[in-house]
Amino acid sequence: MIEGFFQITTGLGIMGLVVIWQADSLGEMFMPNPDQKKGLKQHKRSALKSGVILIVLGPLYSVAGPLMGLPLADCVNLSPW
Repeated sequence: MIEGFFQITTGLGIMGLVVIWQADSLGEMFMPNPDQKKGLKQHKRSALKSGVILIVLGPLYSVAGPLMGLPLADCVNLSPW
């Protein structure tokens, strides 16, 4: 059950990143003001950082967790293989 929760939240986070990235790219095409474009680029950058953290920390937790003896590490398997 815990593994499914982590897989669902990771999947939703990645899909959210894609939706935000595409919406910001679409918004950049129709924004005439350079300040608004700069704000959207910063938003895209922060969304990308959040996505990278989400993608990196899940497998890192599932690998490093059992080595450190963390209790939930045995329940989490985010690797696709």
